[in-house]
Amino acid sequence: MQQNNLKKSFKFAFRTALYVTLFTTGLVALFLYYFHALNWQIIFFPAICFPLCFAIVQYRVERFIYRRVKKIYDDLTLLESSTLRQQPITTDMDTLTKEIDKYAKNKKFEIETLKIREEYRKEFIGNVSHELKTPLFTVQSYLLTLLDGGIKDEKIKSKYLQRASKGVDRLTYIIKDLDMITKLEVGDLSLEKESFDMVKLVQNVFDLFEMKAAKKHITLVFDIDYSKPIMVYADKERIQQVLTNLIVNSIKYGREKGTTEVSIENLIKNKAIIRVTDNGEGIAKANLQRLFERFYRVDKSGSRKEGGSGLGLSIVKHIIEAHEEKIYIESELGVGSEFSFTLEKTK
Repeated sequence: MQQNNLKKSFKFAFRTALYVTLFTTGLVALFLYYFHALNWQIIFFPAICFPLCFAIVQYRVERFIYRRVKKIYDDLTLLESSTLRQQPITTDMDTLTKEIDKYAKNKKFEIETLKIREEYRKEFIGNVSHELKTPLFTVQSYLLTLLDGGIKDEKIKSKYLQRASKGVDRLTYIIKDLDMITKLEVGDLSLEKESFDMVKLVQNVFDLFEMKAAKKHITLVFDIDYSKPIMVYADKERIQQVLTNLIVNSIKYGREKGTTEVSIENLIKNKAIIRVTDNGEGIAKANLQRLFERFYRVDKSGSRKEGGSGLGLSIVKHIIEAHEEKIYIESELGVGSEFSFTLEKTK
């Protein structure tokens, strides 16, 4: 509800009363002087005139101007300006002008933000539709072929069922990622933090994707030989997922006979920074700001050819932020990319 308290301003009444008093005193003095009746008692006139004028003007300000000012506030309240509702009503025009100006700027910013969000929403819905439609139609086409008689041919049946199964797997993969990212965004996914060796975890991820990297002749390496464990405190399973997504991306967009290098460095006393660097395609500066958006793809055709849900980097960002840590990216087109994130260290 609109607050009805009045933040009184006496400037207008004071100045008006002062001007009226000076003017009328001068006028009365001139009149008395003209009729030879001017004496020292004239000093009582401004002493009486000023407070009377001040009281009358202030009363009129509060009754007349206040009503119009209040109507402006009430009109703004209909637009649900919480900022204005929390402020007392003021009869000072300068203050009111500043508040209205501030309100207008805030509303302009809100409208621009809503427009950006609307564009993002439209793009997101289009991307979701496309990502689900492609494997769904693939599965449907294979099943229809089998239903139309292809099931009688053992070779076709086996091949098409396998392809349909891959399509279903892709659908499941996308839905699982969507479910995870939704939980991360609403804070519904709890983290099970523990102390673990980051070096060992990176090596485990290397072992998992060694063969995938070998197909493109990409080498997975540490920047140096880590002879001692580097202990961090985080959700081990989620951090493994972060590393998996980053390393898979580096392989996916890496150049033939390239390198994916991981380094673990001390950032500050209780923080470590993990860097995943490749010498692959790189990313243009224009795409860097949107890289962590859901379903955003730098190379529309190439990325789909390589597979994936299009949610990997968005999930990475949300997992790191759920740990209250930071993720960074540096990239140059044609040179390579470096993704890095921080984690809390333990002894």
